[in-house]
Amino acid sequence: MRIMADMSAQRSVPGAASPVPSLPNLRDLGGWPTVDGRAVRRGVLFRSQGLRGFGHDDGLSPEVLGVADVLGIGTVYDLRSDQERAAAPDPEWPGVAAVHLDVLADDSGSAVTGMRELGGGDDPMAALRDALADGSAVDAMTATYRGLVTLPSARRGYTRFVRGLLGADSGGFLFHCTAGKDRTGWAAAALLVLLGVSRDDVYDEYLLTNDRLLPTFASVLDAFAEAGGDPAQLTRVLGVQPAYLDAAFDEMERVHGDVAAYFADGLGVDAAAQDRLRELFLTR
Repeated sequence: MRIMADMSAQRSVPGAASPVPSLPNLRDLGGWPTVDGRAVRRGVLFRSQGLRGFGHDDGLSPEVLGVADVLGIGTVYDLRSDQERAAAPDPEWPGVAAVHLDVLADDSGSAVTGMRELGGGDDPMAALRDALADGSAVDAMTATYRGLVTLPSARRGYTRFVRGLLGADSGGFLFHCTAGKDRTGWAAAALLVLLGVSRDDVYDEYLLTNDRLLPTFASVLDAFAEAGGDPAQLTRVLGVQPAYLDAAFDEMERVHGDVAAYFADGLGVDAAAQDRLRELFLTR
């Protein structure tokens, strides 16, 4: 099938657009160079938004149903809450292990999971405009990113995720949350830094989400503007900002000192296991 051929071709390009239109924030982490001259292996680590897309049932296209086979996925890590999973359950792929890791379970007031509750009532855009008017959403997002480093549920979830990666002979890995930008973004950023990718490249990879995801919200941003809202305010929570990732790295360094100590002390992944991750996920 041409769909499958196109997906196989595009998956190997670092930073390439998603081959699945309904999953614009699906991408391979492979291809990014490391500071020691190696590169992240292609075709083994994939990050994504929720696997039904934002249309839920509409996301179950032939392309989505074929993702696991085409990409060689053996394990899917779902970083969402129980409520998010119930609202938009992942497709069930035969032979693919599904692991649920609610990394924000201990943060009931999270800006990330709370976004879906904004904009209710008879005039949702007006409600959303009012909720974002004071600019506090940015502070809430940075607080959430700090929690991704220190919350007990985040430590538990990311520990299971990283330990699972050590079983790389089980096939490729795909990890995602709802939008694939915050919980997923920190998992990708921390792992890439540990593997030896430069901070500049890590930020470039992180900010690709804006290129992939924000265009899908064009109609929402237009409606928000028509309701008297400032689209820039909504863009800051629908997309990602360097300041958010800054907050996570700052918290990591404040508590642990550096990324190696974060993995060792925060996630229980010692130096030998860290070396093993590099052996598994870097080219020679």
